Amino acid sequence: MGQAAKQSVRAGGLSPGRFVAQRLTKHPLTLLLMNIGIIGAGHIGSALAVRLVSLGHSVKIANSRGPETLGDVAQKTGATPVTAKEAARHGEIIVVTIPLKNIPDLPQDLFEGVLADVPVIDTSNYYPLLRDGQIPELETGDLTESEWVQQHLGRPVVKVFNNIYADHLQNKGLPAGTPGRISLPVAGDDAAAKQTVMALVEELGFDAVDDGSLHESWRQQPGTPSYGTDMPADKLREHLASLGTQRTPEQHAEYLANQNAAEKQMEAQGIKLK
Repeated sequence: MGQAAKQSVRAGGLSPGRFVAQRLTKHPLTLLLMNIGIIGAGHIGSALAVRLVSLGHSVKIANSRGPETLGDVAQKTGATPVTAKEAARHGEIIVVTIPLKNIPDLPQDLFEGVLADVPVIDTSNYYPLLRDGQIPELETGDLTESEWVQQHLGRPVVKVFNNIYADHLQNKGLPAGTPGRISLPVAGDDAAAKQTVMALVEELGFDAVDDGSLHESWRQQPGTPSYGTDMPADKLREHLASLGTQRTPEQHAEYLANQNAAEKQMEAQGIKLK
């Protein structure tokens, strides 16, 4: 969005993010060029930065060690290295893509000065064996992973990009209507924020499938049948519907066991997560 448009939107009492959401009601799944802040410069963060910059968005990216350590990432992605706070303030969409265990370590004032309706994307996954340690609320199933993240951030989040490989995210996007186009589930409680995020997913070359509320986002977490499987949209919608909306104790136990087995296999292969 150009500076004049931003000033016009703010003069009318709307944030740029809300402007995009309102535009989408007339032009579904169409995004303006946006300022996007990415907090996390790992595989997913870097893959997103590459694609978003290539689409013309203004992208600023941060890590936990400071912008001076992001020279290689900047060269690879075209994104501008900044601090986490600067990335948050830059964003008309903010992406938080750091290890789950590090969420509580983010600055307490991370979102200070950020308008309340700016969408915040959470891409995190729970890996208790290889990285995160056991988190009681996630072990019991009282919270979904992104509900736990939302609780710590103090901001509503939209969950997406957690169940696709970074290489596929960067290289396998296809035009709408192309046979075999990968679909991605999108979960969240704010309808406008979810709509904006779904438009971004579509622009990146993937079919956005509504996965319901954040409490229903367990259906796209590690250990579930759709995790990392690149399903087409019709199959993903059918699968999500087959699971129901309320996670049963049996489902929770099954998917935790699946994830535990997957992590042990990764460990045996020498795979380490940071």
